[in-house]
Amino acid sequence: NTTAAHEPQRRITMPNRDGKVAVVTGASRGIGKGIALALGEKGCTVYVTGRTAGDGDRTVDATARAVTDAGGEGRAVQCDHGDDAQIEALFKRIQEEAGRIDLLINNVYKIPNPPAWGGGFWDHPIGIWDDQVGIGLRAHYVASWHAAPLLFESSEAAILNVSSPGGKVYHFSSSYGAGKAGLDRLTADMALELEPKGIPAIVLYPGSVATEFTLDAAADRDRDLSQSPTPL
Repeated sequence: NTTAAHEPQRRITMPNRDGKVAVVTGASRGIGKGIALALGEKGCTVYVTGRTAGDGDRTVDATARAVTDAGGEGRAVQCDHGDDAQIEALFKRIQEEAGRIDLLINNVYKIPNPPAWGGGFWDHPIGIWDDQVGIGLRAHYVASWHAAPLLFESSEAAILNVSSPGGKVYHFSSSYGAGKAGLDRLTADMALELEPKGIPAIVLYPGSVATEFTLDAAADRDRDLSQSPTPL
């Protein structure tokens, strides 16, 4: 969904993707879940990844079920994208089960807990670099590296990296900006290297979206997000 402050919400339509194989990292909630459900509505087989599995609402299993209910086929994969071995195992499974990837969506991101935003970089623990640059940038590179041979097996493959305006102007913290700016450059250079293969690499800036995290944070700060787009 998308909206402007003066307009009602409207749904962006996408072409039918029936039978396509997609991977959405970080899809237990938020933007990743919304993307996975949209692909399910178009008939895709969608591998959804994340650290949280089980019967709760914000799990990869719940997202996979919702993808199937929407008309696609959801496949849940519990994966910590801070662990290279788990990323490798994810793509080995996809190779065995599907043999190709038509659409790789790198969305996974680790919000520091507690969120270390505001103030100066010296106020934050060094570990937030690994959260925001390690998961929000390096993990996308690792996933793309493992996905590449499977993307080459598709006749119309693409990579979509979920970034933010924080790659261009200051948002939240210096480590956040470094990760997003790096992702933007990584995507641009991937696009150049993938051009001979006919595979586009695209950056998506969702902007301010009313995800579960931002809604929880807004409630704590008494902020109104009624005009913000939702991920679903």
